[in-house]
Amino acid sequence: MCLAIPSKITRIENNMATIDVDGVQRQASMLLLEDAAVGDYVIVHAGFAIHKIDEATVMETLKFLKEAAAFVESGGGESNEIE
Repeated sequence: MCLAIPSKITRIENNMATIDVDGVQRQASMLLLEDAAVGDYVIVHAGFAIHKIDEATVMETLKFLKEAAAFVESGGGESNEIE
């Protein structure tokens, strides 16, 4: 299963972007996305920025992902019963 996490572009140089996700920085190729700029949010797959995404959607998505992670960490929904 792949999970695309929205990332903010903090720098672009020679078709490579530095992207930031919650303080973690990585590199992503910009070859597949022509109109992205520093400050934009993008979806990255296999090291390539493939889609721009608006900030409101990013914030909603990150909130949902943090809630899901907290639920899993708390053991929520876990059952040891065999059906």
